[in-house]
Amino acid sequence: MTGARNREGGAPPSPSDAPALHRWLERLCLVFAGAGGLTIFAVSMAVTASVVMRTVGIGGLRGDFEMVELACASCAALFLPLCQLKKGHVMVDIFTSWAPGRSVRRIDGLWTLIFAAAWAALAWRMWAGMETMLDYGDRTMLLRVPVWWVYLPGVAGMALSAVVALESGLRQLAGLPEPGAGRAPT
Repeated sequence: MTGARNREGGAPPSPSDAPALHRWLERLCLVFAGAGGLTIFAVSMAVTASVVMRTVGIGGLRGDFEMVELACASCAALFLPLCQLKKGHVMVDIFTSWAPGRSVRRIDGLWTLIFAAAWAALAWRMWAGMETMLDYGDRTMLLRVPVWWVYLPGVAGMALSAVVALESGLRQLAGLPEPGAGRAPT
């Protein structure tokens, strides 16, 4: 069988070979990314309608620019877990390109665990920021939407990214195959 090869040169594992935890995380990452995509799409349709309404002279939707701000701010983090799962983040392997595959996997696993800790720290600080905004009772100017709502998807996305990175890093350190992990072509 000819086809794509993974970093070690073997055929990539099929999704059905993935452990239950990984399959569950993959589904959850897809739900998060889908929710982010649908939200951005809905807001873009609302802005399009607002522009058309202004063009024909019946006035636009109140706070359309706030909708864009809220959607972009809240949904950006929803795409991060899927990116983490698929190894879509930039990797610089100049210093490890000479090393054997097993060593590279272990080094990658260590850095992925460090990444997991960074995601967890970001989720924790976003949670603290959300609590502050909740205490302030801050709202947007035109739509009067509570600002703390924007933090919820951010906290969830970063927390899920931390879990995904933790699972991936432990798998790499243990020398287990990484199910479904794509790598950018070089």
